[in-house]
Amino acid sequence: MAAVSVAGIAYWLNRDAVLTRAQNSALSDFRKSLGDAMSSLPETPSCDELRNAAGHMAGGSQSYQVVLVGEEPDGRECAEESDPLLFSLDVVPASLERAVHEPRGGDAPYHLYWQRITYEDDPYLVAGARGAESGPTGYMLASLGPERDDLNSLAWSLGIATALALLGSVMLAQAAATTVLRPVRRLNSAARRLGDGELSTRLPVRGADELAELTRNFNNAAEALEHKVADLRAREASSRRFVADMSHELRTPMTAITAVTEVLEEEVDNLDPMIAPAVSLVVSETRRLNNLVENLMEVTRFDAGTARMVLDDVDVADLVTACIDARAWLDAVELDADRGVIARVDPRRMDVILANLIGNALRHGGSPVRVSVHEVEPRQGGATALSALAEGPVARSGRTPVPVPPDGAVLIEVADAGPGIPAEVLPHVFDRFYKASASRPRSEGSGLGLSIALENAHLHGGEITARNGPDGGAVFSLLLPHRPTGPSGSAEDSDSGDGGDDGVTDGGRPAAEGGAAPGPGVLRGGSPEGGGDGDDPGGEHGTTTRGGR
Repeated sequence: MAAVSVAGIAYWLNRDAVLTRAQNSALSDFRKSLGDAMSSLPETPSCDELRNAAGHMAGGSQSYQVVLVGEEPDGRECAEESDPLLFSLDVVPASLERAVHEPRGGDAPYHLYWQRITYEDDPYLVAGARGAESGPTGYMLASLGPERDDLNSLAWSLGIATALALLGSVMLAQAAATTVLRPVRRLNSAARRLGDGELSTRLPVRGADELAELTRNFNNAAEALEHKVADLRAREASSRRFVADMSHELRTPMTAITAVTEVLEEEVDNLDPMIAPAVSLVVSETRRLNNLVENLMEVTRFDAGTARMVLDDVDVADLVTACIDARAWLDAVELDADRGVIARVDPRRMDVILANLIGNALRHGGSPVRVSVHEVEPRQGGATALSALAEGPVARSGRTPVPVPPDGAVLIEVADAGPGIPAEVLPHVFDRFYKASASRPRSEGSGLGLSIALENAHLHGGEITARNGPDGGAVFSLLLPHRPTGPSGSAEDSDSGDGGDDGVTDGGRPAAEGGAAPGPGVLRGGSPEGGGDGDDPGGEHGTTTRGGR
């Protein structure tokens, strides 16, 4: 803006100076020549005398043409040009003629008037004056072409200078801005890396300005955050080790206690009626404690990232049917399953998921429980997230919504006929150890069943959501890809992390998650009636109301 303004001002100042100088020079010479001609002509000059005077005036030092207008003795008006081809009276503007012939009063009633015109696309200066009331009138036409050419050259020079000034200013501005923007970009990049988890990110501090102070504060904040996160990670690792060590240490005495309680349970009918209730209570609480230990071991594996899967191609409908049949739920469950839906899953972990979801529906929702198995195709134009398959509030994990893979997925829904899940409970149904009723903290469940089911779903690259159906009742939806996409999806080795070295039988299924037939030394996970497992596999929040899910 400064360069353009300076160039414009310089052009107009120079234009005015050039035109004024040329104009004043021509007018001054014309006035002098006209005065000399008027003094040499008679009072009433003839046309020939006017012609000669016009030619003499045009031949002066200034290059201009002249027209002299006068009256002959017989009263006839004549207009004589120095060069009729270049200048005639028709070129003179009418307004200029009127001004020349209009007296102004004073000692010199007639004055010299001038005007700039464009004639045949060229600029000219036209001037006129009258010597006396009865004397001839003279007009002058001076070309301003040379001045126009000079001004055009000046305009080009100023334009080039302005362009160079603009280019230079842009380069200087870029250099100046870069000194400010480069540290800001570095700070922005460092903040992004810090947000992505690179807590060791630091920036070099240069200078002593505000940006340097900002960089120093960023480094201090990053260092404090790194120390805080390291401390939290150490505490978390310590807690996990404690849970794992505690669970392992409890396995040996629990095995012995389980064997004793099995013997007591077999002899309960032969015991004193006063002692039998106490024995039954010991058996029940031992089973519950055994389930809690097994669940803690399973949670420890998930947290440590050591959980593995043994994958197999199975018909999902057959898997659901086997889970229901193994727990004698056939009379309480309505199954709507498409046959031939093949998925590559870990059958044991899938049985854990299904046992928790269906058992939860039976315990807290009531029969009939409806289980459906269907294919889900990606919607046209993009994959469909699992949360988009439901209407209304949805409880899910905090992970990014799971999309339906391009080759489709399997959707398993478990719906019950209960009153539904209270709105304040819905966001917490998958939380560990969460129990809706604070007044009933002690229940058969440990509060881990649904969280274990969710972790198993994540291992398969799937997701579980919970919502209330439009007609009442809770609906749990399990979306599974046909092939696992989780971090352990490619594992084909034996499930050593969950196998017999932890004392778990029945294919490594934790007894607390609804295993079918327990091995020696491990209590049966299901209830004596076969209607669920000791850890409240689906409800595991420990109350018998819907809010206790």
